[in-house]
Amino acid sequence: MKVHESLLVFLMVSLSVLSCGTDRTETITDKEIYNSGKLIITRVAEHSFIHTSFKQTNDFGNVPCNGLVVRNGDEVIVFDTPTNDEYARELIRWIRDTLHCRITAVVPTHFHDDCLGGLNAFDELGIASYGHVKTIELANKDSVFAPRNGFKDSIVLNLGNQEVMAKFHGEGHTKDNVVGYFPADEILFGGCLIKEVGAGKGYLGDANVSDWSATVEKIREAYPNLGIVVPGHGKHGSKDLLDFTINLFKGS
Repeated sequence: MKVHESLLVFLMVSLSVLSCGTDRTETITDKEIYNSGKLIITRVAEHSFIHTSFKQTNDFGNVPCNGLVVRNGDEVIVFDTPTNDEYARELIRWIRDTLHCRITAVVPTHFHDDCLGGLNAFDELGIASYGHVKTIELANKDSVFAPRNGFKDSIVLNLGNQEVMAKFHGEGHTKDNVVGYFPADEILFGGCLIKEVGAGKGYLGDANVSDWSATVEKIREAYPNLGIVVPGHGKHGSKDLLDFTINLFKGS
């Protein structure tokens, strides 16, 4: 083979390898990878997946409700359950059969059923559940299934050799709303405390609107290196979601 022909083959192979690498990167993150019509899974980072289920409401129609699955090795932790036990069992099966992982903990971020409506499905499998003490108190008051283990300010859970955190920074959407943070992917699950860009104020029946902006400002200061922010409803994004939420409730 002539020199220029060898060089041409080398370049073609190199471009092919680079192209495959690029395609792989694009398919790893920010891609919908499962959709049954009842449950949607979107991969948003190397180790993080948004789960989205739906809740029919009188005021806002059929609302998509987000949660987060974070993974390390063959273990995962789930923030917020799908909206009912049926959808939660579907998520559990997907984690088992597709990720081939074991769920070590589930953490509802507040007491509304879009966060813990499927908690019983996790509990019946013996999966440990954790919630703010106010979440447990308010869930019990509403006679809904409550997390088994409580924390007052924050909790750090081990996920293999990594850490996952949940912390209460102040009132906003509810008196008990916490956020979840996974440093490995620099991802924050804000739950219903954080709004997608362009959203309205949403349901305020249990809210503290006067503290809402200040609470989110504390979150912005606590996690300066965030790459991804996931709201309880709607599209994920960057720290712009924090800024939008702060401005939305400022002066309320």
